[in-house]
Amino acid sequence: MHLLGCRACRAVVSGPKAIRIYGVFLMADILKHKIIPVIMSGGSGSRLWPLSRKSHPKPYVRLPDNTTLIGRTYERAASIPGVSEICSVTNQDHMFLTADCYEEQQVRGIKNHFLMEPLGRNTAPAIAAATLYLQGIAGDDAILLILPADHMIEDADALNLAIEKAYESAVKGNIVTFGINPSSPETGYGYIEMNDDAFVKFVEKPDLQTAQNYVASGSHFWNSGMFCFSVVTMIEAMKAHCPDVLQKVQACLVASESFEAPMGTNTRLDKKTFEAVPDISIDYAVMEKVANMTCITTDCGWSDIGSWLAFSELFPVDEHNNRKTGEVMSVKASDCIVDAESRFVGLVGVKNLMVIDTPDALLVADKNHAQDVKVIFQKLLASGHEAAILHRTVHRPWGTYTILEEGERFKIKRIEVKPGARLSLQAHHHRSEHWVVVAGTAKVVNGDQEIQLSTSQSTYIPCGFKHRLENPGILPLVLIEVQTGDYLGEDDIVRFDDVYGRS
Repeated sequence: MHLLGCRACRAVVSGPKAIRIYGVFLMADILKHKIIPVIMSGGSGSRLWPLSRKSHPKPYVRLPDNTTLIGRTYERAASIPGVSEICSVTNQDHMFLTADCYEEQQVRGIKNHFLMEPLGRNTAPAIAAATLYLQGIAGDDAILLILPADHMIEDADALNLAIEKAYESAVKGNIVTFGINPSSPETGYGYIEMNDDAFVKFVEKPDLQTAQNYVASGSHFWNSGMFCFSVVTMIEAMKAHCPDVLQKVQACLVASESFEAPMGTNTRLDKKTFEAVPDISIDYAVMEKVANMTCITTDCGWSDIGSWLAFSELFPVDEHNNRKTGEVMSVKASDCIVDAESRFVGLVGVKNLMVIDTPDALLVADKNHAQDVKVIFQKLLASGHEAAILHRTVHRPWGTYTILEEGERFKIKRIEVKPGARLSLQAHHHRSEHWVVVAGTAKVVNGDQEIQLSTSQSTYIPCGFKHRLENPGILPLVLIEVQTGDYLGEDDIVRFDDVYGRS
């Protein structure tokens, strides 16, 4: 029985409930065991700093073709025959980024479910939340396909064939993991050890010599982090091996609120109860302990784009093996990686370098130390440095702001508000603001006044005044904001009302 097989077979499917026979192809099993992809968006992408930041991590980074990894994952999940619903687990601060990336794919006919985490608690709580939630939506027999949001798949047909095999195994009560045929001795990946076709164990990220031995052995495969199982199988496994995780996630779901939004059903996980859930990975909590684990191996052009070496594979390569994007000129330079986002970069007489240039941060590193970029990120984060958290252009649910210049007691921003969007009703304790409209129309609450501003008009908002900015038009609103005061941090904000639930 081909669930997802060849193009000719897939072409006869006309919807998630279709029953079409083409040769031996039969979709009837979809009616018995619904398949629901679960897209997991977590992690910081610390090895891709300074492109990846805490507030704008790897799944949302723009690739050279202007797509995103999470957008590609969503499109790939939606294209699986029989899929009519998708569940996404994401940080609540990234919910608007997720929705924007999904909307870009222009996928129709999918019912979306979003579980919004107030903080990261690792993969076991996230999978527990998705499994328990979908038990109420689709029942015990539903087959869940866990897909990390930040992976690249070059051969979707090969992956679909692996998913077909995984589905058939999951229906029989197994938990299935996906092993990737290794093309090189990668030290940034975990591995799966196999004995012939039988799963043996998960292996941690190795050193180079060990990774070389793994590849030579033919019995070790990259751990993709993708899984397939039925709802009841995972719940029974968690009852046996991590009951505390299951029980506390269940309590969290009971305390959480759900509401309908334009993209689907949103469930905001209760912060107090979710904080009490153990922080543990699904590998440690469940996968290493169960007896019904199986592994499907595939060669689908998989990469987790987990370092600049992997990311640079998306760049064009020149005759000296330099991989470059942006405005770059090289003279007697070889084996270098350059990502020049906003200005000209010249290389002269160097080799084996990574030069990653963003408007507010520059990374220069030896390619042999690509995995160590995360150390810079971790040190910046520990010190509270904004370069670990924000880009100069910051995305918000209503649009973006870009810091143009800042100094002692002043900051200048360019603010762009989407058509129909509005900021929260807010006030600041330490700064005043002056807004000048550059393009579009602004509807402004300023203290007790409500005013409308057009191009070249402005308003001044004294410190402590309640205010709100809204774009009532059909074109983007662009304005310049000049802040002055003793403290200009982004945390100096009190929200009184907010359509995005941040008040």
